[in-house]
Amino acid sequence: MAVDEEQLPEAVQRLVAVAPAGGERETLEAFLDCQRLALERKAGGLSEADARRSLVPSATTPAGLLRHAACIELNWFQHILCGRPPEDLGLDLSDPDSTFRVGEHDTVASLAAEYRRACAESRRAAARFALDDAVPHPELGRVTLRWILVHMVEETARHAGHADILREQIDGRTGVLG
Repeated sequence: MAVDEEQLPEAVQRLVAVAPAGGERETLEAFLDCQRLALERKAGGLSEADARRSLVPSATTPAGLLRHAACIELNWFQHILCGRPPEDLGLDLSDPDSTFRVGEHDTVASLAAEYRRACAESRRAAARFALDDAVPHPELGRVTLRWILVHMVEETARHAGHADILREQIDGRTGVLG
């Protein structure tokens, strides 16, 4: 069955387009954007109560995953890659659980918008660097943009998988983008 590419989200269209002969950077960025989209869509359409429901022993929720994903975008692209101080970004690196906390006034829509903004900032930041450009990391020594992109594909995909399982537990909805 042929894929109607016009029905696919833009991020998926990019991934389909780079599949046959995309360059390394284009491929990494397309995979990352697909995972970003998958994570965001897993929280879409949930009630505020369902988005905050904890269904596993940890405090992981669909809303918390959106907040965490926005924080990891800021940490890796704004703090590590661009050297901005974490406190200027609203990040508390001394408390890893803080990135999953959702405020009482946060909504699925506001968290998704926060995530989209963080992703857009990440894209702009990454565009200023070559894949081999290396920056200091407090624990790893130096990391390249390539390493950051691969890490972000891995971490975002892992959290998209968490969101997929939570969504299935909440309403039975499954699928990469559903």
